[in-house]
Parts: sequence; structure tokens; C-alpha cells
Amino acid sequence: MRILVTGGEGQLGQCIRDASAGSEDSYIFTDVDDFDITDPDAVDLMLRCNDFQVIVNCAAFTDVNGAESKAEIAEKINAEAVGYIARAAKKYNVFFIQISTDYVFGGNCNNTPCREDQQPNPTGVYGLTKLHAEQLIEKSGCRYMIIRTAWLYSRYGKNFVKTMMSLTATRPEVNVVIDQTGTPTYAPDLAHSIVEIITRRLFERHCGIYHFSNEGVCSWYDFATAIGKMAGHDNCRILPCKSDEFPSPVRRPAYSVLDKTKIKSELGIVIPYWTDSLATCIKEIQSDEA
Repeated sequence: MRILVTGGEGQLGQCIRDASAGSEDSYIFTDVDDFDITDPDAVDLMLRCNDFQVIVNCAAFTDVNGAESKAEIAEKINAEAVGYIARAAKKYNVFFIQISTDYVFGGNCNNTPCREDQQPNPTGVYGLTKLHAEQLIEKSGCRYMIIRTAWLYSRYGKNFVKTMMSLTATRPEVNVVIDQTGTPTYAPDLAHSIVEIITRRLFERHCGIYHFSNEGVCSWYDFATAIGKMAGHDNCRILPCKSDEFPSPVRRPAYSVLDKTKIKSELGIVIPYWTDSLATCIKEIQSDEA
């Protein structure tokens, strides 16, 4: 079976490349330099001329703050392009796996994990464009699986773990918000689950929206504290602060824990606890830097 992965040079794309390395299926990875998903003709041509059974879209405009001043670009990449893929997937009978986000729930704060059927209520452009993408997929009539995730990190690219490891190694103290709660997601855990869904052909029997993040709950402050401790950066004090002490162009979700009951019960996906995966990632990053 042939699988197309867009955004192949991004964090999740690289993790899927690693996770699929021993697969009997054929994974083809593209990025913006060789496949422009914002060009509807290019999208149609790609799916028409290649015998893909599944497309996994990891391409996205993920700069949450930047999206506020670049709304048109964010909408084009995060929503319009996804609509092109969905329509082509319907036309050529390709199963579509789209990566979405907890930010579709930005305006919901009831301290209860967000279920797949909960009413979305984004507070910023990024979350709104990702919600638009979900709506375009559902409207297209294609066979699909939307996987919402949150707080993604890995050894690749720029992310909170790598930033905190650098700051706690070089500064005497760091302020981190304590009033935003969610769950970190180790990108390789998500990547392995996506490959498992494809390998076991679970997409042939299941479709719709699913949530995936690591198990457990923490604030960004808790997350940063664990990073500093596991990295051995004991000389840096990590201080809790409130979100309003860090002016931002967008209001970020105060509570965006994802309920993962559905993906575990329907697909049999086993999800590691966030601190276990964090320890693995920190060892990888330290190994890379050695």
C-alpha cells in the first residue's frame, strides 16, 4: 500500500518517517518545496497520477501568535489547502488522515477533558482555521480520520521541550505560566499510532474524529519543571506566573485536556504517560547534542 505524507520535513512528518522505517507499506514524504498543497491543480495531479491509498496531512501553519497577523496565509494553508486535499481524496477514493488541534476548544473551560463531540469554540485565528479544515473535510464526503492533538514535541524542530532545556541550562530563573492546563504529546507516540492505524488497516473499519495526546494532565509550569529536573538543570529556578503577565495577541486555552477514550476503546491504541515519554525525548535530545 502506498501512503503520501505531506509536511514531511516538519516535526510530526519526520517522526512518521522514523516510525514507518520498517513498514512493508510504501511511505512517500513531501514538503512545500516539492508539493504545494495550496495549489488545487497540484493536489489533484498528485492524487490522480499516483496510486495512493492513504494521505496523511502533517503540513500546517502552526505559528499561533503569527496567525493573528497573517490570517489569510493561515487560512490558505490550514483550511483551503485541506479542502483541496479532501475533495481530491473523495474523487480518487483515497483515505484522508488530517492532524488537528486542541485549539479548536480554546473558548471552552469547564475543567473536563474535551470529547470529540464537544462543540468547538476557538479563540484565535489558528484554532479557527483548523476548525474550518475539519468542516471542509466533513463537507467533502471523503473517507477520513481527523486526529486532534496538543502540545507536540520531539527531538526535531522547535518546540517547548527544546526551548526549556536551553533556557534552564543558561538562565538562573525562568517564568512559566501555571494557569494553562493540558497534556504534552510526544510526537513519536502519535507517529507510531498513525502508522499502527495504517498497518492494521484500522481506517478501513473506523473513521471520524479522534483525540490523541499522552496520558495525564499538567500545566505548562509543571511541564517546564519536569523538563528542568529530567535534564539535570538544577541551578535554574522555574517560577510560576499567570498568563496575563505575558501579553499575547491570542488568548490560549486555559484547559484543553483531550479525552482519549474513543481512540483507545475503538482502535485499541495504547498511550504512554507524559512523563515517561518526556524522559525518553530528553535522553534523545541530549544524545543528539553530545
